[in-house]
Amino acid sequence: MIDIRNCPSSLAEGYNTYSPKSLKVLFDGRKVNPILDFNIAAFRNTGDMAAAMRRISVSGVQEKFPAVIENGVIRISGDEERSTHILKPAPWDQTLQARKQIPANEHLTMQIASQVYGIITAANGLCFTENGQMVYITKRFDILPDGTKMPMEDFAAVIGRNEQVDGKEFKYSGCYENIADALRKNVQAWMVDMERFFELLVFNYIYANGDDHLKNFSLIKQDQDYRLAPAYDLLNTRLHVNGEDLGLDGGLSPNIERSDVYVNTGHPCRLDFERFGEHMGIVKPRVSRILDRYMQLPETAEALVRRSFLNDKMKRYYLRIVRERIARFTRLSK
Repeated sequence: MIDIRNCPSSLAEGYNTYSPKSLKVLFDGRKVNPILDFNIAAFRNTGDMAAAMRRISVSGVQEKFPAVIENGVIRISGDEERSTHILKPAPWDQTLQARKQIPANEHLTMQIASQVYGIITAANGLCFTENGQMVYITKRFDILPDGTKMPMEDFAAVIGRNEQVDGKEFKYSGCYENIADALRKNVQAWMVDMERFFELLVFNYIYANGDDHLKNFSLIKQDQDYRLAPAYDLLNTRLHVNGEDLGLDGGLSPNIERSDVYVNTGHPCRLDFERFGEHMGIVKPRVSRILDRYMQLPETAEALVRRSFLNDKMKRYYLRIVRERIARFTRLSK
């Protein structure tokens, strides 16, 4: 059994279950038990697993299961039910380093994005199997309280990339300027959402999310207009795999000059993001305002890492990676 000492959603100290504030955000105020009454690993070995995974209509390849809340208990939703939440256990791919820490990693990174930087994210938390295995849980932001599903498309679909035409790695092809261009074309209030998109890119770089591909950004229809969807699938991938700095093969843009730092080290710095932000139509003072927030590691972020459900070794590694990224980011071109 896991020893819960901080809220498994907000990470507020002194809670052995979800705090009242977290219950409101994640479960619409309903009291919910963070301990699952079924075993995810056992569920995997049944014929129900494939059927449950087919019912998920969100992007990504990690195992995901649709869930509902019933009488204070989290359970897998049935065939005819509209799920309200998504469960993501640790991946079963045993080649991943520290794979059982991935739910805690994603939860922590999402909480840092929301609490420290004010990035709009999907509501999220952790729940646990009876033997203490962590499972990430997130509330579906595309489902209204009356059960209506809001239209939503990831940017692979918006741009027109697919496996049949572009191959198995289609979601990694292109550059972030492709997303920015599609955002400008499809969102009436594009200036507001362009800044949100830009900050999310900076956050992903600093917090080492090397899997920020086309399917991890989406548009969602609100009332009559499309807007950039809340952030989801944020995690420090460097904890588990060696990878690239950025999730798209083409990087930020082929249409901006790379800084000397980028050319000489292979890693972008603040100047590269400055040029990208201005190239995307964001005025220079607003670009600077966003970038200034990432010049050092906030104490509030460090506190969340300390209170997270990562083990002590992973906490130290998480902070070291972020500090290394900040050092790259703040390196000056000569």
